[in-house]
Amino acid sequence: MTSEKKIKDTIKMIEKLLISKNKQYGNSALEPLGIFANGSAEELIRVRIDDKLNRLLQGDESIERDTDVILDLIGYLVLLLISMEE
Repeated sequence: MTSEKKIKDTIKMIEKLLISKNKQYGNSALEPLGIFANGSAEELIRVRIDDKLNRLLQGDESIERDTDVILDLIGYLVLLLISMEE
């Protein structure tokens, strides 16, 4: 399999993951309810990214596997980009 094909397949997988999570959680990242935490969507996404980076640095698979954390980070970075462009 070529690198180009791997990139395309990975991007498609991330797209499916983001759409699935958006359906599951609602549009909570880009339209936060602000029940407990206040802040803009951009600020709150940055907090989520910080939390994920901390989990990745801790390397504790009993919390989450590194690959799950990385996929979540990619998703949050995409959402951050969308938030910044709005």
